[in-house]
Amino acid sequence: MTDSPLPASAQETTAVPPGMQAHVSAPPSPASVTPPVTPASEPQASAPSTSAAGKPKSKLKRNLIIVGLSLLLIVLLVWAFKPRPLSVEVAKVTQGRFERAVQEYGKTRVRNRYIVSSPLAGRVGRVLLNQGDSVTQGDTVALLWPMAPTLLDERTRDEQSARVASVAALLARAQANVGRATAAMEQARADLQRSEALARQGFVSPTQNETGQLNLRLRTQELETARQEENAASHDLEQSRAALKQFAQAPLGGAQPSFAIKAPVSGKVLKILQQSEGTVAAGASLLELGDPAKLEVVVDLLTEDATQVRPGASVQLLNWGGAEILNSQVRWVEPAAFTKVSALGVEEQRVNVLIDIIAPAKQWQALGDAFKVDVRVLVQVVDNAIMVPVSALFPIGSRSGVFVVEKDHVVLKEVSVEARNGVSAWIKEGLPVGAQVIVYPDSRLKDKAAVKVR
Repeated sequence: MTDSPLPASAQETTAVPPGMQAHVSAPPSPASVTPPVTPASEPQASAPSTSAAGKPKSKLKRNLIIVGLSLLLIVLLVWAFKPRPLSVEVAKVTQGRFERAVQEYGKTRVRNRYIVSSPLAGRVGRVLLNQGDSVTQGDTVALLWPMAPTLLDERTRDEQSARVASVAALLARAQANVGRATAAMEQARADLQRSEALARQGFVSPTQNETGQLNLRLRTQELETARQEENAASHDLEQSRAALKQFAQAPLGGAQPSFAIKAPVSGKVLKILQQSEGTVAAGASLLELGDPAKLEVVVDLLTEDATQVRPGASVQLLNWGGAEILNSQVRWVEPAAFTKVSALGVEEQRVNVLIDIIAPAKQWQALGDAFKVDVRVLVQVVDNAIMVPVSALFPIGSRSGVFVVEKDHVVLKEVSVEARNGVSAWIKEGLPVGAQVIVYPDSRLKDKAAVKVR
């Protein structure tokens, strides 16, 4: 027969201390077991022992949660404040032709310019030529007429009328003197004739005859003098009357004579300074002549830049209106400077530099006089030069520094800059060709810092 399991209360009562197992011979039967009598206070004493055992487990669990959250917070803080690689832009160190130039605005002009002016004061006729017309040496370019007389006011007219009357009176007196001189000469001639007749008869001495001849000669000269005075008075009267004539464009009785102004050289008309008819003074400019096929470029440079320019230096003309770059050459640097006020009101000392265009004429045949061009004068040219962008350099004391990218970090290197232009800088040594340098470096960038190339 098999043993049936005991109830839970029976199993609990059979659990006795080990020292008492010797007194128990056999397990009691279910019928003979009597439930133990438990005091009233026993159930109250067993409840605290169960809660005391559960408290250490809940406390440990809470501590584990706190430690886990603390570790998570520490990880988040470390991740948040961990230095991150800076994003940078790089460029490569190159080797090639380095050019340093002086750039400025310039303008073209005809090399030999001739200004045709009026040699005399007068009234010039309308110039029939237009800008761009061709002329040959000796061609008439303008006509010059005498100036018209000034207008007379009432006072001047009265004064001139009185002068006419005065000159007329002088003419009348001169005519009277002519009549008196004529009578005196006739009387002297008659006296001489009587004296000569008496001298032939021997009644008069030869000396008296000679006196008569001399008297006749004097009377003849007096008559000639009187006639010249009459002639002068007549011309004075005409002059006084001419001053009273009214204003007229042309003299009466024929066309007014003109003076032809001729072209001194062959060329084209560049400018017409006096197009319409008008009165001009002696030396007044009328038009300009020149040959547009013979152009030069003039540019005014700052004196500190002009000292670096030498005759024969290469020049490039840009933004002149065509797609090609016109090769040119410096012909002359003027020895004297001048003062020029800039757009900001600053006085600058500048000097003119003359440039010859050596490019084929068919490339720049559209250029004319006073056209604007961008001038680039090469003052230094080096072949096979090691170059870095100017934006990658920054000062380190008396030298320059540059950040070189090596794998995922940067290295600060000092370099010696020989020359620079607006884009590149020429360095002699310190950087290998093809190395990556950081352009526009951030102020937070330090040596050995981690970076990330964009």
